Amino acid sequence: MSGLRGAAVDKTRTFISTLPEVRRLLASDVVAAYEGDPAARSRGETIFCYPSLKAMTNYRLAHELYRLNVDIIPRIITEMAHSQTGIDIHPGAEIGERFFIDHGTGTVIGETCIIGKNVRLYQQVTLGAKSFPKDENGRLVKGIPRHPILEDDVIIYSGTTVLGRVRIGKGSVIGGNVWLTHDVKPHSTILQGQEPEPIEPITP
Repeated sequence: MSGLRGAAVDKTRTFISTLPEVRRLLASDVVAAYEGDPAARSRGETIFCYPSLKAMTNYRLAHELYRLNVDIIPRIITEMAHSQTGIDIHPGAEIGERFFIDHGTGTVIGETCIIGKNVRLYQQVTLGAKSFPKDENGRLVKGIPRHPILEDDVIIYSGTTVLGRVRIGKGSVIGGNVWLTHDVKPHSTILQGQEPEPIEPITP
């Protein structure tokens, strides 16, 4: 088998082989939702009622297709969840296990975000790009890292915007309605109106 058909078969087989790991990751997301929300009465409730789990199911499947360079379909899958939940996760983002978005409406996670394990976001959090560089012809430069990195155990509360290739250190807590464009040291707490202590930029 050769040509487009052969490539499609190969990618399909590879995608199917990722499903056990996708299931494991989603199971960890369910645990994070159940343990992270005192209103959750069962894990089943989080699966059937929480928009975060719907968005993450679509995202985790779409992400595997994105990694296989499947065209268009990954974006269709995540945009379906976006329209249903109000949670916009680009399939190119890298998100670790035990991820939970509480409430979720209006949350945006950009294409080149890297998110560690056991991270929690709240509604209307934006992990976006600070600027969009252009080439000598004035066209946007695509594919460069331009979104935040969140290390393990980070919590970001509602209404906060984090822009650019900044790194939020492990165990940090970012309060609500914060505008953040700088790196944050591990185990920091950043509140509205408080500038983080300057640190040397950390390259990915």
